[in-house]
Amino acid sequence: MGLSANVPAQPSEGFCSAREALEAVIEDAVVRAHGRAAVLFSGGRDSSAMLAVVTLVCRRLGADDPVPVTAVYPHDPDTDETSWQQFVLDHLGLRRRAVIEVTTQRRMLSAETRGSLGRWGTVWPVAVHTQALYFGAAEGAVFFTGEGGDGLLAGARITPLSLVRQDFPRVPGSLARAAAAALTPNPVYRRTTVRHGLDAGWLPWIRPAARPDVLAGLAATRGPLRWDRSRRGVLRQRSVELVDANSVVAAKLAGATLCHPLLNPFFVDSLAEDGGAWGFRGRTDVFRHLFADLLPDAILARTSKAAFNSSRWGDDERDFAVGWTGEGVDPTVVDPGPLRAEWLKERPHPVASFLVHDAWLATQTAAASDAGGRE
Repeated sequence: MGLSANVPAQPSEGFCSAREALEAVIEDAVVRAHGRAAVLFSGGRDSSAMLAVVTLVCRRLGADDPVPVTAVYPHDPDTDETSWQQFVLDHLGLRRRAVIEVTTQRRMLSAETRGSLGRWGTVWPVAVHTQALYFGAAEGAVFFTGEGGDGLLAGARITPLSLVRQDFPRVPGSLARAAAAALTPNPVYRRTTVRHGLDAGWLPWIRPAARPDVLAGLAATRGPLRWDRSRRGVLRQRSVELVDANSVVAAKLAGATLCHPLLNPFFVDSLAEDGGAWGFRGRTDVFRHLFADLLPDAILARTSKAAFNSSRWGDDERDFAVGWTGEGVDPTVVDPGPLRAEWLKERPHPVASFLVHDAWLATQTAAASDAGGRE
């Protein structure tokens, strides 16, 4: 089966830089997969960087080049990364590629998703239900992802302070205010977030009595001030733990091996050491630190990003919302009326759209019970 993902590789001796750690994690996984590798490649910065490092490692090992596996959404222009994908592939000299056309398969209530829901129930992240679409593109390979890049390689709480420290006295007012906000203690920050969220009417489908707890939970992901401690703290966030564990287990059940090198504790520890207490100047600075020798700066510094939310929601989901009568959600926490209104939007909030799985499962249970009663 190969590496089950995120078994920490170990340095040969002494300190290991983040780049060396990343290569070690990838090399370990490629060797376990007997030199067969694939990369889930969207064309964004995270997946482009992963493809570049995996290609470097495979060539150093004398293995075949990795197979970039790309999903294309022909009816969703917001997902189009064609030009960036080709730019990266040409730069790396990769000629072999697997392209998977996605129309409705990855929607929240597609036939594929409903089949998985019926087997496993509600799972986070929702993409786990349909990730098997990719695995036939490179059988026997270890599939690498750039999962975790948004959290680990992005700016952190301390970044505005780091910028002020480096750029002083040329500090714009907006940056000075952001730096001052970064110094706000976490308990105060949580209280402020809850108050502002209530005033702004965030998440209107959450009952007023439950909203403070939900908002406080969102604020709790802010983390410590030091950059190195905040990076290590990302791995302890419940949502990250679930992404890592559930996607790897689901892949294994589908007969595949999935590896998230950016979530490997060895890499994260090494990245924390690289950045120290103050960290980097932001996401682009981290990418340049790690990958400047592998990719052009136009890729490392790009700010555009594809959006995939609309590919998860369509007519079937809105039709379900129209007929839904409130099953499957806790009525002390969720108000069905505003939730249905959110579902009927063109692009519902991701926090709201996830609840459709609980609702759909409840309707299936009720339908099965009614059928049993009529027999």
